[in-house]
Amino acid sequence: MAMDIGGAKGGVKADINVTPLADVMLVLLIIMMIVAPLLQKGVDVRLPTAANSADKPETQDQTVVAITADGRFWVNGVPVAAEELRVRVEDVLEGKSDRVILIKADEDAQYSAVMDCMDQLRLAGIEDMGLITERKAQAGGLGGN
Repeated sequence: MAMDIGGAKGGVKADINVTPLADVMLVLLIIMMIVAPLLQKGVDVRLPTAANSADKPETQDQTVVAITADGRFWVNGVPVAAEELRVRVEDVLEGKSDRVILIKADEDAQYSAVMDCMDQLRLAGIEDMGLITERKAQAGGLGGN
């Protein structure tokens, strides 16, 4: 609140100044816009490349199982022991109608770790699985020969 100085009223000014509120809200909005993409990154793995990979838009309701180069498993960014993978995936998919799992394996991960993951998913009753890869760069380019 502020006081009118030199005015004939001589009382307390009861108007709310919303300028600081708008400034604070804009700063909070900018912070959220910067932090939100960082929270969605997930597990850091080097994906293998493939020439025929299709772009799949990433949404929050997808279930992703990541396998790191040292053979550790992650379900939606949460570390999971290998023996608990099936139970954790069943818990995640409990209320979902879309029972598709995307496997995001590091290119240096052992083949046996990927197969163990797929076996655990099949034991959980999941038949629809996809492998996430990076798109291989096209040979040639735009320049003429």
